Amino acid sequence: MNYFFETYGCQMNSAESSALVLACKERGWQEARDSESADLVLLNTCSVRLTAEKRALGRIAHYVGLKKKHSRRFTLIIAGCMAQRLGETLKEKYPQVDYVMGTSARSLFPVILEAVENGVKAEIDLIEKPVFSFSNSHFEEGQFRSFIPIMHGCNNFCSYCIVPYVRGREVSRDPQNIAQEIRLVGERGVREITLLGQNVNNYHWENIDFTALLKLAADEAEKSSVKWIRFLSANPGNFSRDTVEVLASNKTFCRHLHLPVQHGSDGVLKAMNRGYTARGFLELVRDIRAAMPGITLSTDILVGFPGETEDDVKQTLHLMEEIKFIYSYMYHFNPREGTKAFELPNRIGEEVKKERLARVIALQKKHTAQLLKDRIGSTETVLVEGISRKNADELITRTEKDEMAAVPGPMSMIGSFGKLVLSNLKGNTFRAKEILPCPGD
Repeated sequence: MNYFFETYGCQMNSAESSALVLACKERGWQEARDSESADLVLLNTCSVRLTAEKRALGRIAHYVGLKKKHSRRFTLIIAGCMAQRLGETLKEKYPQVDYVMGTSARSLFPVILEAVENGVKAEIDLIEKPVFSFSNSHFEEGQFRSFIPIMHGCNNFCSYCIVPYVRGREVSRDPQNIAQEIRLVGERGVREITLLGQNVNNYHWENIDFTALLKLAADEAEKSSVKWIRFLSANPGNFSRDTVEVLASNKTFCRHLHLPVQHGSDGVLKAMNRGYTARGFLELVRDIRAAMPGITLSTDILVGFPGETEDDVKQTLHLMEEIKFIYSYMYHFNPREGTKAFELPNRIGEEVKKERLARVIALQKKHTAQLLKDRIGSTETVLVEGISRKNADELITRTEKDEMAAVPGPMSMIGSFGKLVLSNLKGNTFRAKEILPCPGD
């Protein structure tokens, strides 16, 4: 039998889709060439922003239309965060949807597969409500970069964020299970791993905290083909100086961190329930840069939060000037029903939100351009990720600082490390004249 997956949203969704693919393959299923030839179609959805849900609803409507139009039946599963949030209301609106599988219900997937194989309907409603559990492996065959979830859920309850409601409270993964997966992907030739969690640095298992887990991950990586380790997403309020020391002392950890600041105003940060101040964030950044000179930082910035003033916006722009992020994910506030911010008064008008966001984007573009320009001429180790989409004769590579570089080179280098000189820029992508294999790679 054949399956076809569409995955939207964060890296956690990608990792969880990979685990579901493994469940299919263990039962002898094959990946379909397209959705119309599949026996099972699964949409792994995102619910973080309203636009993500609208996109998912559009895809559901597309597949519902296919089921109405064609006599050949296929099983349609809606999974992920939107499935968790909307639950059975999705089936009420779209009766053609066969199963709604929230973030805690992945353990039911083999039951669904068996039912599809036998041509019957799985009575999952009769099964006791499942509790979230981690898959043993999230490895995707043929890949040299792998996502490894280490914790799930979030206890922070930022006032604008839907994640705690769709992912649930924090659950940390057994460190021995994490170590086992690192060994597994290392045996399969993976070169880079990314440790995942909605609040990744809040990991805690018995007496092992995030800092201790990083040490364990680095020790396992050193015994394998894994050369680089990254992690997402860290909360600045929980980022300990012990973690900074561990990162600085081990070159396995890439010299790039994503630290979502969200805003530069203490008043707005408090209303968001972020748990830190702008000054505290700046002090953390100074400590990180002192310990790891040359590290690049990226962030998330949310403008237009209810009650935000012009002075709040100026404080955000000032913080950006102080830090100079290599890139940012920038967006304006959209109220999410079910969050505390949905009920807040003093909403900002759409035109004002867009104008404020435009200023943030313009400043970030300026910083990105300057930071990248300053890097021209440096020699870098890169991981070769694939063939450039714009030029089939070029490889696309990534530095440990999360910068992209295009360079002529053979396909045989994909998945390996090389050395190159960042000779010039085209847009936000560096160009290099040649790439040389890293000795011993």
